[in-house]
Amino acid sequence: MDNVVILGIESSCDDTSAAVIRDGVLLSSVIASQAVHEAYGGVVPELASRAHQQNIVPVVHEALKRAGVQKEELNAVAFTRGPGLMGSLLVGVSFAKGLARSLDIPMVEVNHLQGHVLAHFIKESGEDNNQPKYPFLCLLVSGGNSQIIRVNAYNDMEVLGQTIDDAAGEAIDKCSKVMGLGYPGGPIIDKLARQGNASAYTFSKPHIPGYDYSFSGLKTSFLYSLREWLKDDPDFIEHHKEDLAASLEKTIVDILMDKLRKAVKDTGINEVAVAGGVSANNGLRNAFREHAAKYGWNIYIPKFGYTTDNAAMIAITGYYKFLDKDFCSIDKPAYSRVTIK
Repeated sequence: MDNVVILGIESSCDDTSAAVIRDGVLLSSVIASQAVHEAYGGVVPELASRAHQQNIVPVVHEALKRAGVQKEELNAVAFTRGPGLMGSLLVGVSFAKGLARSLDIPMVEVNHLQGHVLAHFIKESGEDNNQPKYPFLCLLVSGGNSQIIRVNAYNDMEVLGQTIDDAAGEAIDKCSKVMGLGYPGGPIIDKLARQGNASAYTFSKPHIPGYDYSFSGLKTSFLYSLREWLKDDPDFIEHHKEDLAASLEKTIVDILMDKLRKAVKDTGINEVAVAGGVSANNGLRNAFREHAAKYGWNIYIPKFGYTTDNAAMIAITGYYKFLDKDFCSIDKPAYSRVTIK
């Protein structure tokens, strides 16, 4: 089927995003971020949903305008149904329902986590689009999720392992907050870590069987270590923040890669991708490159623009589902919690 135009809408957390894809090729992607949460050290759900209400119409309008597409040309509206913050999701879901009904076109629901995995299949015109071959393993790491997923097809994914408590991104944000460095912690820790000694400090690593992750013990170890060091030097963090960031990053990357190495070895699948917000971290990206060189993995690292929440990944997932006529009825509600089945 040719000339299929899909509008994607993403509003699961604190970014309002819209994107337009034609025949799998991205025409536009617009993201409105919310700075209001920085003062609170984390996302405030009520403020997030209000900001989505303000942003959704201009963001969709801008995405259509940049794509050079009239809304009457759309074949379907793809939207994030979940998981995420319920108030935020409701804005995107309600808008998608209203737009689809007004244009009399089908709706396509997208699992936000599935979208992150399929971000690797976004095509851009004029670029070499290198995509993973099925089956592949995907390390999905973000503020809310840390999972190893076996991807057999776009609509056939199996979670091999996941965090039993905190996610990797959450651990980074919390440790950044403890150090008084601000929110979101990911970019701050990443920048400081580039200037620090990753072997300066050691923090506890969990011993969890199988492919599952745990990061709560690392957070506790980090906090208790800081307390001890601050007793001797009240300015310890300021004097050593680069080494602390580098050591924290190394510990988290080691934990992530240890389990992923085990999964690759046990499954025999050497097509390996990374996705989610933490995949923007330079330490993790470098670890993937090192493992590719050492173990012969074929690796897939997303563009920085596709690591965080974006509607392009929702649109490409919606495109594949549209081709299979996998549509969503208008009575489907948003959902806040779910994993990839």
